[in-house]
Amino acid sequence: MSHLLILAAEEKENPLIPPIPELVIGLLAFVIVFGFLAWKLLPNINKVLEQRREAIEGGIEKAEAAQTEAQSVLEQYKAQLAEARHEAARLRQEAQEQGATLIAEMRAEGQRQRDEIVAAGHTQIDADRKAAAQSLRQDVGTLATDLAGKLVGESLEDHARQSRVIDRFLSELEEKAEAAR
Repeated sequence: MSHLLILAAEEKENPLIPPIPELVIGLLAFVIVFGFLAWKLLPNINKVLEQRREAIEGGIEKAEAAQTEAQSVLEQYKAQLAEARHEAARLRQEAQEQGATLIAEMRAEGQRQRDEIVAAGHTQIDADRKAAAQSLRQDVGTLATDLAGKLVGESLEDHARQSRVIDRFLSELEEKAEAAR
């Protein structure tokens, strides 16, 4: 029977329902621990959460300020870039104009030098032609005098007479050449 009483006593106790004294002690311990945590720990937790919230809001404000500043700097950069491009285009245009002016000046200078060279060449040709004509005239006169002296049989060494004969002969040749034209 003692076995039966123990079994009966064990059957009365439900393992899912704790005994009342344990329940009261557990509840009292829970209230004490919860009160202590609420009194000491909860203000610290709230303070840390508030600091985090302020830091996050401050960070967002800083990020927005930084973004606004970055946008301002970007607009300034774009304005400077546009100004630099405009200045570069202006400089290119000036360089092209200067290049065209320089080319025109160089062409004019080349034309002037060419004209000088051509004029000098014509002057040289005229001088050479006159010198050749004079030399030819002397050579033809000398040959004519020698030939006339051989034909006549006497020497025509008198220079004054020789000069007159040669001039008269060449003048007649020139007149005939002009008449033939």
